[in-house]
Amino acid sequence: MRILVVEDDDVLRNVMLRSLSEAGHRVDVATTVQEAHHLWSVQPFDAVLLDLNLPHDAQHRQPLPNGLQVLRAARTRGDRTPVLVLTARDRKEDRIAGLDAGADDYLGKPFDLDEVEARLRALVRRAQGTEDRSAVGTLVLDRRARRFTLADTALALPAREFEVLWELMTPPGRVVSKRTLSEKLSDFDTALGDNALEAFISRLRRKLADSGANIRTLRGLGYMLESTADSP
Repeated sequence: MRILVVEDDDVLRNVMLRSLSEAGHRVDVATTVQEAHHLWSVQPFDAVLLDLNLPHDAQHRQPLPNGLQVLRAARTRGDRTPVLVLTARDRKEDRIAGLDAGADDYLGKPFDLDEVEARLRALVRRAQGTEDRSAVGTLVLDRRARRFTLADTALALPAREFEVLWELMTPPGRVVSKRTLSEKLSDFDTALGDNALEAFISRLRRKLADSGANIRTLRGLGYMLESTADSP
């Protein structure tokens, strides 16, 4: 998953960044209102971890929206990214305000990182209509364990190929555009080009040979992971 972490506390932010990265997620961070608003506006994410008490950039003389208003702005422009609010403001009134603004879940500080990750998985499953386990042919994705298997044997994949196949399996049978894959796999400083993406797809096709799973190219639309029994 690609996750945006919006948190101004250095220690807590670094702990979450390390934990989520070690779990295999691609993580971007924002520490101010302006950074959060900008990153969330220009980059699609699978989920957002949002602190409500955010500082403003020093160069802005006029106050801009706090975390709650950044959330409202995202919902107003039609962004339905799952949002887990993490905050020390854990009064009932604050929880209600966060949920009314469009948050999907609310967790007060201090919190357990395992619970954060479990809640993230639940939010994304609900948003994407997926389960913990998906299968196409003998290819199986266990999202909880973050593991692929082929015919009950672990399928070891480099990080980028893992992310491409994860996206195609979430859920399988849907068309995923080249733009979506590129945005999910690119860094802000380095964009993933079509040639690199096609190389990942080509290598995955070879690894999935005889698995009963096939990556089909739909010209002008993107890619779709399907059972070979369903292929035309």
